[in-house]
Amino acid sequence: MGKLLSVNLLQRVVVGVVGIPLLLWLIKVGGVWFFCFFTLLALLAAFEFHRIALHKAHPPALWIVLVITLLFQVNFYKPFAEVWELLLGVVLALLVMELFLEEGSPLLNLGAIFPGLLYVNLSFGALLKLRLGAVDGKGEMIVFLMFLCVWSADIFAYFGGSTLGGRFIHRKLFERLSPHKTWEGFLCGLTGSIAAGMVYGSFVPQLPLRTALLTGVLIGIASPAGDLIESMFKRDAGVKDSSGLIPGHGGVLDRFDTIMFVSPFIYFISFRL
Repeated sequence: MGKLLSVNLLQRVVVGVVGIPLLLWLIKVGGVWFFCFFTLLALLAAFEFHRIALHKAHPPALWIVLVITLLFQVNFYKPFAEVWELLLGVVLALLVMELFLEEGSPLLNLGAIFPGLLYVNLSFGALLKLRLGAVDGKGEMIVFLMFLCVWSADIFAYFGGSTLGGRFIHRKLFERLSPHKTWEGFLCGLTGSIAAGMVYGSFVPQLPLRTALLTGVLIGIASPAGDLIESMFKRDAGVKDSSGLIPGHGGVLDRFDTIMFVSPFIYFISFRL
């Protein structure tokens, strides 16, 4: 077991050493590079959700799901239709396609794929709009801040939960879906996210400190939900990881679940408040 853990940790370190600088560079340059990378992630996430859905139903063919995902992400980058119009077209098309399928229950088939399509595409779409839709470098600053707060929350929650978990609050955070998450880990993650927002806001004068702190608080509170939502689907399907695409991390849904969940909230903070 110890050897397995050390191998897993080494894989995580290698992926982090390669992946984090690449990710930071993509956030910095934005544009088509940012779009291509996160569209690829959206396609991989859609593939993984389709894989999970296959354990419970007979969803539409994978190529249909990938084409729909690509259409959504392209539309977020270079709009050719209103989002609701594209969504309406997709819903109607999937309903008609289901008429010609003879396997499984239509309710289960459609119900198994709609949540994934909506969650993946709207979450990554919010991230694209957040980085590429803002002006005066605000998108770059906010996305940097978001990733920094998410990483800080994860690190503080991991080490806080490992060292303090269960010592003060003798009840798990959400035992039904994640028996290892503790309140101590959650509170440490919240502290780490707020601290990251405060430090970032102090060194980036173009970004109001209150915005940075609000982002840190929101991410600290909401970050466990992204992991719990994915755990809910995986537990229902009886799978451990969404895939094995990222060594030591599982799949795209496993690694970017928190980013996916918080991106829409940060979008609303940035564009609507």
